[in-house]
Amino acid sequence: MSETTAVVAQMGIDEVGARAATIVQNVEAVIAGKRDAVTSALTVLLAEGHLLIEDVPGVGKTMLAKTLARSVDATVSRIQFTPDLLPSDVTGVSVFDQASRRFEFKHGPVFANIVIGDEINRASPKTQSALLECMEERQVTADGTTYRLDPPFTVIATQNPVEMEGTYPLPEAQRDRFMARISMGYPSSADELAMLSTRETSSPLDELEPVVTLDELRGMIEAVQHVFTSQPVKEYAVDLARATREDRQLRLGASPRATLQLIRAAKAHAAMHGRDFVLPDDVDALSVPVFAHRLVPTSRAIGAHDRDSGPLIDAIVRRIVGETPVPVGSARRN
Repeated sequence: MSETTAVVAQMGIDEVGARAATIVQNVEAVIAGKRDAVTSALTVLLAEGHLLIEDVPGVGKTMLAKTLARSVDATVSRIQFTPDLLPSDVTGVSVFDQASRRFEFKHGPVFANIVIGDEINRASPKTQSALLECMEERQVTADGTTYRLDPPFTVIATQNPVEMEGTYPLPEAQRDRFMARISMGYPSSADELAMLSTRETSSPLDELEPVVTLDELRGMIEAVQHVFTSQPVKEYAVDLARATREDRQLRLGASPRATLQLIRAAKAHAAMHGRDFVLPDDVDALSVPVFAHRLVPTSRAIGAHDRDSGPLIDAIVRRIVGETPVPVGSARRN
């Protein structure tokens, strides 16, 4: 039995919860006052999904991505998306080797366990599309040859709102490949004041050390995959997704991929709370992060929305969750 297999076999739900709490504590040493964003990011990592962090410049999107990546002893790469970035700058390129007289493929930065895509919507749609195969199939195809990406593979991308100058909206196909989208929001006055004191001369990120090895992370992911989901909970997730497709305020509802990723994220959420079974509460807690960025409202809904009441799509998802009957049967494993 290899070392990795041994770690996977020994990892229990209680240990997953304990290690997850350690990671959250490590990240919060740098990102203070953002517990919901930190736990959501870790949930996506343990569910082997991809995370989109969207917010205005300067609120710590890239810092959260870098801090989470540094908390795990895995391979990490960072891609700064710019208008002149080419698809080969992301995936890699074939280079002719004079000695061997043949082309050799040079791996791009996407060949890492955690890929940080900074300001992803500043690159052209063509370059953004270079990530589609990587994110969905965990592989890169170049010159007729397919190269597998080593697991775990997670893309943590940041983007500014589309109203910002110099941005390109992400295509629906790419948005759908992100398991969840979260926002950071502005810090509280106390947290912002503390930041002025702790970051005058150095960044706390410089002193951050990994608290989980790559093998341990793989063990946590393996444990999450074995979390039990009852039939009523699965039906509840399907009912939520179908409700978005039939809602009069939406012209594009959640895809079947969204339903699948909602259950995967709910498993990770349950494991982080020390449970080996999924509750409807786990599904409810993740419905907005998993569904909202995939949905497109109608023009009438946009015109009637009061902006002071918060984001339109978030409100629609919360209403759908409130209107959908919650299963009564037991969620535990028999």
